[in-house]
Amino acid sequence: MESTAESFLRLVRIMDDLREKCPWDKKQTIHSLRQLSIEELYELADAITEEDWKGIKEELGDLFLHLVFYAKIGTEQGRFTLSEVLDGISDKLVARHPHIYGEVTVRDEEDVKRNWERLKLKEGKKSVLEGVPVSLPALVKAMRLQEKAKQVGFEWDTTEQVKEKVEEETRELAEAVAGGDLGKVEEEWGDLLFSMVNYARFLKIDAENALEKTNKKFIRRFTRMEALAAERGKALSEMTLADMDGLWNEAKRSEQ
Repeated sequence: MESTAESFLRLVRIMDDLREKCPWDKKQTIHSLRQLSIEELYELADAITEEDWKGIKEELGDLFLHLVFYAKIGTEQGRFTLSEVLDGISDKLVARHPHIYGEVTVRDEEDVKRNWERLKLKEGKKSVLEGVPVSLPALVKAMRLQEKAKQVGFEWDTTEQVKEKVEEETRELAEAVAGGDLGKVEEEWGDLLFSMVNYARFLKIDAENALEKTNKKFIRRFTRMEALAAERGKALSEMTLADMDGLWNEAKRSEQ
């Protein structure tokens, strides 16, 4: 059996061959690969949500290929080498874990996170919010922004306080809806969603993953509704809302 190092070097050598000999691989740039990499990451996220370990293994391999591909292009452009990439992350991990590689003492994971953010600021970061990608999906970005702010103490003390904030934002949204100002409605709806993400964090829930599970549940039940309607010679578009609600409840019961 190959060692991990041998397996990694095999992938690197294959990448070298493909870049030299394959017409498609020779044409790729960091820009042409960008969207493909995003798709691969989402496929990994889907596999994780489903706890599909076979899929996780496959998607990790696809991502490794993309990472090696970017490093190959970086080397060709004279920007950096794969070794520099690997040494860079290793050096960063050692520097940001002084409780493992230094004399710092921590009590728990929250101390680790706080130290991490302090070290980043010492490295030249101007804000603890730096490092949250601009292009992140909004729900994920909200969670990351809140987690970053927490590291400097900008955080509610209790789950009950967060729940009260959700209720406050719900009332403000209702007032905005009653007022009829669409811009204000949008603003308050955003505030409510942001507070719900915060509530999810306090409940130890991944808001993005929870919503995706609900999406999948909706797809599963809706397609079951369509199948039930078809079994009765009907299309959903021909049915009343009450009829469809009955099918929805039937689809729910079939899952139990």
